[in-house]
Amino acid sequence: MAGPRHDHSLYRDRDVVPIRRALVSVSDKTNLLQLAEALAGAGVEIVSTGSTASTIRDAGYDVTDVSSVTGFPESLDGRVKTLHPSVHAGLLADLRLEDHERQLGELGIAPFELVVVNLYPFVETVRSGAEGDDVVEQIDIGGPAMVRASAKNYANVAIVVSPESYPAIVEAVNSGGTSLGQRKELAARAFAHTAAYDTAVAAWFSEGTIGSQVELPEHLTIKAEKLGDLRYGENSHQRAALYSRQGGHGIAQATQLQGKEMSYNNFVDADAALRAAYDYVLPAVAIIKHANPCGIAVATPSALDPIASAHLRAHECDPLSAFGGVIAANRPVTLKMAENLRDIFTEVIVAPDFEPAALEVLKAKKNLRLLKLPADWRQEEMDVRLVSGGLLLQDADRFPDDIESVAQSWELVSGERPSDEEMVDFIFAWKTCRAVKSNAIVLAKDSATVGVGMGQVNRVDSCRLAVERAGDRAQDSIAASDAFFPFSDGPEVLINAGVRAIIQPGGSVRDEETIALAREHGVTMFFTGERHFFH
Repeated sequence: MAGPRHDHSLYRDRDVVPIRRALVSVSDKTNLLQLAEALAGAGVEIVSTGSTASTIRDAGYDVTDVSSVTGFPESLDGRVKTLHPSVHAGLLADLRLEDHERQLGELGIAPFELVVVNLYPFVETVRSGAEGDDVVEQIDIGGPAMVRASAKNYANVAIVVSPESYPAIVEAVNSGGTSLGQRKELAARAFAHTAAYDTAVAAWFSEGTIGSQVELPEHLTIKAEKLGDLRYGENSHQRAALYSRQGGHGIAQATQLQGKEMSYNNFVDADAALRAAYDYVLPAVAIIKHANPCGIAVATPSALDPIASAHLRAHECDPLSAFGGVIAANRPVTLKMAENLRDIFTEVIVAPDFEPAALEVLKAKKNLRLLKLPADWRQEEMDVRLVSGGLLLQDADRFPDDIESVAQSWELVSGERPSDEEMVDFIFAWKTCRAVKSNAIVLAKDSATVGVGMGQVNRVDSCRLAVERAGDRAQDSIAASDAFFPFSDGPEVLINAGVRAIIQPGGSVRDEETIALAREHGVTMFFTGERHFFH
């Protein structure tokens, strides 16, 4: 139903609104007393609730309890305290209208010009492992109602949902009031805040956790805060910025320890590198260029410095392409690894940590960007991609934790079954092809890549590219393909180069031709039954 029609001739100038009365009710007490001091010093009446009122009063500032405004005590263990006409009329009255002002006078209700509310810590409570009623009690009702009412009435009320906005409000109090533009910006933040809050609550009810969808949601809201502008996007004529998603724990939340400002492409490549390096339980390094691997490897079993060993082995796959690459390590960067990088031009290194001695060595490369992952970093459960007019959502392509057991169920269609020790290399090759843009072919030996063919529009060209990059190292390597071979010409290229085993999903109408070719040449071949396209 449409709202009441207003006679705009009755509207009065409300550009700058002086702050005379403020409603303050916060769960996050950060810098609360500094704000209270500024309000009290300017003669602003502070109306407050529960522990917020006690905190302000204990600090020596006058506070009006909300119960004295409503004439109704806080009840039901605090569930009901601000849901009252004496509060919400003061929030929603449009004082540009003489009739609204008249009605407030008749009702004996004073308006609010400032509302400071932040909501119960619902997300934090869920993350702490709480369950059931403990979580339910952190679903805020009165808070969102006040926030939304105040934001709707931004023409008259400034709504603040974060301590980050306190300094600007203090300045406004001291300079005569809030401007219309300021109030509108605060309202936008407020509605985004309640939208994200409601999304988190809805997710908990539908799945019991946040960030792990049981079913794809009917409605999807993504909340993100701008961290800063980037110099440009993929190309210099494109604008770009970095945003942090609420509840995020990935590359966007990493700490930059040194180096030039990160670029758009740096972030894309660093994320791809992490996706590759963290597929492995053993110490592993991935070197990425244009979102594709130049090399991926795990440490040799006898390595004295495993992560340094993994890096050298990854670098050996394609030293030419690794020039100017982005490196991800799934272990802290050691002094030895840093020394190995001394003469290798690298754009970014991202890792869970850096040894102090390694940082000292890497400081000599002042432009080198070093990113330390957040302590709670983990692989995403879902992938989101924008398309024109909408977005796509899918489960992230992840390998099962028990992939060694899963590998035992792969269908052996040619050759003899490898030993458990040999299967380690097969699993490495299969995991690695997932990190390569389709069509993807990986040649691997001793749990390190020796040749990578990526992004070709037909699979046989990817085979040729992998073989060309590997050279003599293709001999006795294991080849992995992210999807089935539609013809036997691709496997023929690999077999002629000396590949001893091939892993592929299978499922082509010409599988028998490929199997016959493998058997003819004594090549081991597995069908995994699962593909790993990566676009």
